[in-house]
Amino acid sequence: MAGTDRTKNELAAPSPGPAVILVAPQLGENIGTAARAMLNFGLTDLRIVRPRDGWPNERARAAASGADIVIDNVQLFDRTADAVAGLDYIVATTARARDMVKPIFTPETAAARMREAFAGGGRAGLLFGPERTGLENDDLALADALMMVPVNPAFASLNLAQCVLLMSYEWHKAGDATEAERIEYQQTRPANKEELLGFFEHLEGELDRFGFLKPPEKRPSMIRNLRNMFQRARLTEQEVRTLRGVVAALTRRYPKGEGPAE
Repeated sequence: MAGTDRTKNELAAPSPGPAVILVAPQLGENIGTAARAMLNFGLTDLRIVRPRDGWPNERARAAASGADIVIDNVQLFDRTADAVAGLDYIVATTARARDMVKPIFTPETAAARMREAFAGGGRAGLLFGPERTGLENDDLALADALMMVPVNPAFASLNLAQCVLLMSYEWHKAGDATEAERIEYQQTRPANKEELLGFFEHLEGELDRFGFLKPPEKRPSMIRNLRNMFQRARLTEQEVRTLRGVVAALTRRYPKGEGPAE
C-alpha cells in the first residue's frame, strides 16, 4: 500500500493504547475502515459488540486494506458492559448533548485524559455507537466522560471510521514528539552566516557597479530590504552557491571595476 514502510516492525505486537469498542456496528466495511484508521496510529485493540452482519466478516477484512493484526485479534461481545470490563477509564463519543452529568471533552482533551489514565497505570477505552443512531444512554452510563467533535452544527454527522480516525490521531498526537516543522536538506545544509554575508556582499557589489543602489541616501534601506528578503528564504548552502553563480553569469560580460555604459 502507498505510504507503508514494510521494513518497520512495529506491527509485531500490539502497542499500548486505548481499546476501540464498536457497539452494534452495521456494516462490515465500516468495521474494516475503522480498523485501518486505528492501525494508522498504532492502535490494535478492537472490540465489537453485537455486529449486525456477524463476525468474522470478509467485507471488513477487505476494507481494512492490510490491517490484519487488528482484524485477526478482534474481541467479540454480546454486551457493552462486558466489552469495557477490565478497563479503567472510558470515553464515549456522541454527536449530541445528553441529559447526563458528565464531563464533555473535545477530541484533544479526551486524548490527554486517556494518556493520563495510562500514565497512572490504568487502561482506557473509546466507545463508539452504531452508525445510524449512536450510543444508547445505557451505554453512555458506562463512560467516565463524553467526547463531542466541534463540527458544523448544521451537519454534524460523522462516518464511524472518520470518528475512529479522528480519535486515533488525537491519541497518537498527544504522545508524539514529531517536530511541528522541518526541512529535509538531502545532500545540503542550511547556509551559515559567513556564506550568506559573502553572497550579500557579492550581490551588493555588482548592484553598485550597475548603478542599481541609487540614490545614495536610499542605499542602506535598499540593502536591508534585500538582505531581509533572502534571510526569510532560509537558503541552503547549495542555493547560496547557485545564486552566486547566477549573479556571476549575469555580470560576466563586464570586466571587474566596470559597469555598463550609461
